[in-house]
Amino acid sequence: MDETDRQGDAARRRLGFLSLEETAALSRRGILLPDPGSVLVSSDVQLEEDVVLWPNVILQASSHGRIAIGRGTNVFPGTRVVASGGAVTIGSGAEIGEEGGFTIKAGAGDTIAIGDGTRLLGGGSLTMSNRIGRGAQILGPVRCQNCILGDGGTYRDPEPDERAGVLKGSGVARGIEVPQGHVIQAFGLFGEAVMRRQSYFHPKG
Repeated sequence: MDETDRQGDAARRRLGFLSLEETAALSRRGILLPDPGSVLVSSDVQLEEDVVLWPNVILQASSHGRIAIGRGTNVFPGTRVVASGGAVTIGSGAEIGEEGGFTIKAGAGDTIAIGDGTRLLGGGSLTMSNRIGRGAQILGPVRCQNCILGDGGTYRDPEPDERAGVLKGSGVARGIEVPQGHVIQAFGLFGEAVMRRQSYFHPKG
């Protein structure tokens, strides 16, 4: 190990992250890391088999915070998950941060629960407490605070109105609840936008 690597490991440890060698060793537990040198993972983060950590991902737990990510979830470049005294759980088979990364931050007392098969993309964020149900989607740079998206099918489900709740567009969503089969599209304040059935955007020919 050269001096640069030693300095990098010292900084990692001081900030509560695994060393480069320890990060690379996650592969022996079935975690997929194409570029372990660009990934930062706190020592007590729970990762199940076949989780993919793409380059420039940060998983940071501090102040007794907790992060757990389920089997087969893809965490795409530019994604940052922080649990500073709070808890973040991400289910199996989720897609987090494609098309611009995603930020998930749970402070003291906050709980962010993200279900199986969710899809969060386009540079958005989750802060405070949120429940993003099984199959739900957040599409675009949407800042979510205290939101609930209902469980349902994923975006691959052939019946739009059986899919989970969706937020899409850009702006701020505070205290929003979107049940199964519904979507809010907004460019500004989601609380002022109309909720529609998903079949409105995906009509059958």
